[in-house]
Amino acid sequence: MKKRTLLLCLFLGTQLLFSQKTPKYKNPKLPVEERVQDLLSRMTPEEKFWQMFMIPGDLSDGVDNYKNGIFGFQVSAKGSSDAANQILDYSAASNAQETIKLVNKIQKHFVENTRLGIPIIAFDEALHGLVRDGATAFPQSISLAATFDTGLMKRVSTAIALESKSRGIRQILSPVVNLASDVRWGRVEETYGEDPFLSARMGVAFVSSFEERGVITTPKHFLANSGDGGRDSYPIDYNERYLEEYQFPPFRACFTEGGSRSVMTSYNTLNGSPCTANDWLLNKKLKGEMNFKGFIISDANAVGGGNVLHYTAKDYAESGANAINNGLDVIFQTAYDHYKLFQPPFLDGRINQKNIDEAVARVLRLKFELGLFENPYADEKETNKWNGNPAHKLLSREAAEKGMVLLKNDNKILPLKKNINSIALIGNDITEARLGGYSGPGNGKVSMLDGIKAKLGKSVVINLAEGCARKSTDYVVVPTANLFEIANGKKRNGLTAEYFNNVQLSGTPMVTRIDNSINFDWTLYSPDPAKINYDFFSAKWTGKIKSPVTGTHKIGFEGNDGYRLYLNGKLIIDNWKSQSYSTKLVDFNFEKDKEYDIKVEFFESQGYAKFKLVWNIGVNNDWQNKINDAVAAAKKSNVAVIAAGIEEGEFNDRAYLGLLGHQEELINAVAATGKPVVVILVGGSAITMDKWINNVPAILDVWYPGEDGGNAVANILFGDKNPSGRLPITFPVFEGQLPLVYNHKPTGRSDDYTNLNGTPLFPFGYGLSYSTFEYSNMRFDKKQIGKSETTKVYCTIKNTSNVDGDEVVQLYVRDVLASIAQPIKQLKGFQRISLKAGESKEVSFEINKETLQMLNGDMKWVVEPGDFRIMIGASSRDIKLRDILIVTE
Repeated sequence: MKKRTLLLCLFLGTQLLFSQKTPKYKNPKLPVEERVQDLLSRMTPEEKFWQMFMIPGDLSDGVDNYKNGIFGFQVSAKGSSDAANQILDYSAASNAQETIKLVNKIQKHFVENTRLGIPIIAFDEALHGLVRDGATAFPQSISLAATFDTGLMKRVSTAIALESKSRGIRQILSPVVNLASDVRWGRVEETYGEDPFLSARMGVAFVSSFEERGVITTPKHFLANSGDGGRDSYPIDYNERYLEEYQFPPFRACFTEGGSRSVMTSYNTLNGSPCTANDWLLNKKLKGEMNFKGFIISDANAVGGGNVLHYTAKDYAESGANAINNGLDVIFQTAYDHYKLFQPPFLDGRINQKNIDEAVARVLRLKFELGLFENPYADEKETNKWNGNPAHKLLSREAAEKGMVLLKNDNKILPLKKNINSIALIGNDITEARLGGYSGPGNGKVSMLDGIKAKLGKSVVINLAEGCARKSTDYVVVPTANLFEIANGKKRNGLTAEYFNNVQLSGTPMVTRIDNSINFDWTLYSPDPAKINYDFFSAKWTGKIKSPVTGTHKIGFEGNDGYRLYLNGKLIIDNWKSQSYSTKLVDFNFEKDKEYDIKVEFFESQGYAKFKLVWNIGVNNDWQNKINDAVAAAKKSNVAVIAAGIEEGEFNDRAYLGLLGHQEELINAVAATGKPVVVILVGGSAITMDKWINNVPAILDVWYPGEDGGNAVANILFGDKNPSGRLPITFPVFEGQLPLVYNHKPTGRSDDYTNLNGTPLFPFGYGLSYSTFEYSNMRFDKKQIGKSETTKVYCTIKNTSNVDGDEVVQLYVRDVLASIAQPIKQLKGFQRISLKAGESKEVSFEINKETLQMLNGDMKWVVEPGDFRIMIGASSRDIKLRDILIVTE
């Protein structure tokens, strides 16, 4: 008994000693909040700052730089196929095993070699697959939305979550749940379309898979970062009602239903305040009314935008102070040295200490919730299990097949017969296998050519023709090798450049330097931010130019505002006026290797300058020959398949929505042969087709179909799979109709124009099938309900064809008479169902207060008594059944 008592005393003493020596924050048995507050009380101002600062990195710039810790790193890896369209460069580590080893190595340093041992959060992009070598590249987000299948989305996101976490990634900067309400926006491909209900359902299905597995999701961009004209990050001046009805719902659903624990702000201003420093948006709405408990991060380099772009702060330090004081928690930058721009106000009192402590607490809280203090390292055994998993590749193919939208199929041209003798495959996208923005390289990408070859075997002759490029290259920037200047008797490449802080080229230049070429994009900055005005300057370049060939060639400029060109002292281009962006070229007779004096003058009086010195020397623009080759291939084939695509992406908005280059001429020339033509559209947004749509019988939109997209396309083309995707965006007839969405509110007059009907080319929810379907027997459990009651609506769907297929049944609702004008219809439910030939199924939708609610005049969500039009159909314009539901007090 005495021995037992002694042992108990020793145990209790040991526990007491442990509790005295071990900080509370390291005790996993204590509540998270107690651990957070204990750790927070031990931190220096410098350590707090670094928990609010995130960058790409890998400690290669020196471990001493991180003695105070850091929020986390985006640990780089090889393989971004779209790095040119992204802010960050993914180029340091390599495959999954190397990545996880690097993540664990970095984590070990912070856990064991910093004063407090605070672990990092490794973060990355995973929009439709982790943006890394060896990760599965699934179809682009807009394609996943086109499936109208949340169950499929859940399986896809689970696969991405497993691949991400197995590499040590514990936060993803995804998904994009902004609405694509104007398809000129270059980032439509990243979204789930124009509808808040569809975006919310897809967003919840995506984020929940990650959050359930301990990976933080970061819906973005908060808020509404596509403005007038579909311009990216354009200033937004929307009232609260519009934001509540359209923009907030997908985010709110991700937070409350999907469990998202982070959110990323956008670059734009909202009602005059940058979204990174908007008290109403971040404090009052997000942290207040929405009760968001996670942390808020900026988009990359967005905090400085308050100074550089929006001019609401005098410098970067003030931008950072404004952001944190108005609700931001973490500053996301793209380089270590940027900390010097933002740290001062964290240390000198310009930021309220309460705001700093709250932000740091939000970060620490999630690090504790993730278990990083107890289990900081990822299991390297899991990496190969999930990355490169064959099942994920098959899932990618299934998602691609279910997202492809058949837009036209006159005379049932599709599906094609497999016993054809020959087929012409035309276009760059036949062989390229493009994956879209924010993509890794994929695992063994399968092109359309690969897929069709595998499908048809060697018995069918494939006549391949390159077709026209998406971009028609008529001229190029004059290379550095053809420009030079002579100083002190020495020749060197480039031109002498002089920059003036006026538009008259007068006085002493503020900057004199050598520019290798004249190829500038000063849309965000000036030629020298420290010395030259951003929006009021002029420049002069002088030196020599020589041509590698003899002949008459075109030379000139692509750019905006005023410019002049002198060759051998003669003025040959005079555009000395502030006008529009333009290209001006003139003929000039060059002799090979002869040196000509060149002088170029330029002025900018508005800002956002772009300027290039170009010529057509070395340009082999043989598009007409390529069209001729395509026509020849079609003439000797039974059928022609043309893959045509668009270019888009971040900072690549589109004023024109037609096919680029000479692809439209290509389609019409091939169609003129009289051979059946199938056009496959590759891209993530709407395309106008007025110049060629009536000349081809079949159009299939495959979006960016992922790494196994070639097999998916082949399966659809030849009928092994039945197309069943539906448009998550509206396709306009012409750009002048934009913005054009199905769920707008009623107009005071007409939707039409004098010279164009107001209806779209293809409406939201549209998509054809190889099957036909009949809708019937609409009924309700109860046709009259109280405001807080629930009912169900039913209908029967029958496959009336001899082909098995999927139908996407869509439920739309309209409040017939309301105190505040309501949309003409709103998507409130959808179901994808599979039906065998001749089979019938009954489908039901629940109708509850969330289905019927509206925002009243007092900005309260209510259900107003009255009639509600309940509509069931195959698209927003193809309503098959409708009836009235009566709601009483």
